Amino acid sequence: MQILDTPPSAISSSAEYVSFRSRVPQKKIIVDQDPTKVWTLYDAGPRNITCPLICLPPVSGTADVFFHQIMALSAKGYRVIAVQYPVYWTMKEWVTGFSKLLDFLSIDKVHLFGASLGGFLAQKFAEATNHTCTVLSIILCNSFTDTSIFNFSNTAVLFWMFPSVVLKRMIMGNFNKGYVESSIADSIDFMVERLDGLSQQELASRLTLTCMNCYVEPQKLIGIPMTIMDVFDDSALSCAAREELYKFYPDAKRAHLKKGGNFPYLSCSEEVNLHIQIHLRAFEGTKYSACDGPSTSSTSDNIMEKES
Repeated sequence: MQILDTPPSAISSSAEYVSFRSRVPQKKIIVDQDPTKVWTLYDAGPRNITCPLICLPPVSGTADVFFHQIMALSAKGYRVIAVQYPVYWTMKEWVTGFSKLLDFLSIDKVHLFGASLGGFLAQKFAEATNHTCTVLSIILCNSFTDTSIFNFSNTAVLFWMFPSVVLKRMIMGNFNKGYVESSIADSIDFMVERLDGLSQQELASRLTLTCMNCYVEPQKLIGIPMTIMDVFDDSALSCAAREELYKFYPDAKRAHLKKGGNFPYLSCSEEVNLHIQIHLRAFEGTKYSACDGPSTSSTSDNIMEKES
């Protein structure tokens, strides 16, 4: 638990975050027979959009880590849903639970934005539902394709019994160390707050999903438009993991950010949001659009011209 006299982070006390919490209601949804498995989510934007952008957080994140994306993109007519997972111990359980959540929300097609673990889960969900073409497109942010990169496959089955303090140290060991720019430092402080709010079971289950022996089968994702978003400064993602991602998806668009650290959707949200709009632009004017009407961002038009 967070120490009571610890002041809130710069982000959680910012005007934008306070506005987000006051304007976008938090929803809690149970889709499993187990009433303790509660999905937490924020859903903003036009409800007539049936193919929304769904954001999946990293190990340390909660649904509100995507508040910049929710506020900025929903204001432009996009429907954005950020979710927070309940406790699942296997990939099959998670995929089944997420499918039930989409059914509950009456959503049969989605665009997925996944950060780190969230990106891995997005790929595995697309793989498991490739026969229904549920996933229309994917944006991977600082993500990976094979859990073996973390070297915990043999001990992952024991995470359920590790105390919270040990699990938190494992996660925080991947955060940026030393001097970083203020925006990145603020993003780390905010994520530490989110980490402090997660229970031992939540932490253990997420680390289990991150580290258990599992990998993506890229042949099952052929044809899904994909953007790989990563940063050039320090992050937990190794160069080898990044190169493996590029190798898996040679036709994916690449969104390189000069800086941003582990959590660019917090530290350089404007740039991330522009790349999201660029990615989703291909679906505008179709029944699979995540936006109610055409995007009007001239800045994103300029970026597209430079990339083409």
